[in-house]
Formats: sequence, C-alpha cells, structure tokens
Amino acid sequence: MLSTRDLVYCALFAAMVAALGMVPPIPLGFLPVPVTAQTLGVMLAGILLGAKRGGIALVLFLLLVAAGLPLLAGGRGGIGVLMGPTAGFVLAWPVGAVVAGLIAERLGTGARPIPLFLAAAAGGILVVYAGGIPWLWLVAGLPLEKAAMGSLAFIPGDLIKAGVAAATAAAVRRAGVLPAHA
Repeated sequence: MLSTRDLVYCALFAAMVAALGMVPPIPLGFLPVPVTAQTLGVMLAGILLGAKRGGIALVLFLLLVAAGLPLLAGGRGGIGVLMGPTAGFVLAWPVGAVVAGLIAERLGTGARPIPLFLAAAAGGILVVYAGGIPWLWLVAGLPLEKAAMGSLAFIPGDLIKAGVAAATAAAVRRAGVLPAHA
C-alpha cells in the first residue's frame, strides 16, 4: 500500500519527467528517435524514489501520455506515439526506473556517486536500449544491426545524464530531502 506521501512523490516525479520533455528534442536524422532529456527523469526516479515508487511514477507518466497529453519531447502524446518507432524506448522507462531503483537499493548506495551512476546507467541506458532497439527493428523495419549501431550515438549523452543523475541524487541524499527507498 502506498502512503499519501508516496503518491505525492510519484506524481512529482511524473511531472518532472514531463517538464524535462519541454527541452527541445534533438533529431539525429539517421534514426527516428531524437535525443531528449527525459531519460534523466527515468534515472532520477529510480535512484531517488526506489524501484517501487520510481516504476509507479513512470507508469503514471505513460498513462498520461496514452491519454493524449503532449508530455513527450516535442509535444507528443497519445496512443499513436506509444505504437510508433520510439515507443520501445518510452515503454521501457518504467522498467528502467525499477531496475535503477533495485540496483540502488541492493548496493545501498547512500550518497556515493559511483554506485548511483552505475544504477542510473543500468536502468536508464541498458534497460531502455534493450526495449527500444528491438522495437525499432520490429516497428520501424530497421535492420537490427542498424538500430543497434545507430543507438550508439546516444550513449555519450546518456552517460552524461547518468552522471548528472548520480550527482543530483547524491546531493539530495546528503541533504536528507527525500526519505529512504520504500
């Protein structure tokens, strides 16, 4: 059972992911997937809220997108977006937050940036790519090798986002702003 405080945190982090969608997406041209800031929110939700609350925050976000709210980067939303070429990445966000949260919880990361970075990267990069690359292959009709190789272009930016998430989470934890994982 979630407490009122847990529900508020989930809603707050869903709103944060939506706010990160206001950063204009950067199209790469060779893939139908733009660079966005929203995976930073996935990483932060997992490593700050923990697996359960982080996953719920991202499920809430996806429900709002499915309802048609234009919360994805570039002002996109609706069921059509969740069936398009970028959907595999987006649909993997709750799982990514759960994995980041589980790793952070298991490592007992506290305010240590390196374990927080590893948790953020595992959930926000590995898991999200594991959902997105096969989806590009199946839905966009890209050869699997091209989808995988094209996704390599995102790794430097995603590693920077994992670093920002780890530094932010470490600072938040040192300040004692959020309670321990549920």
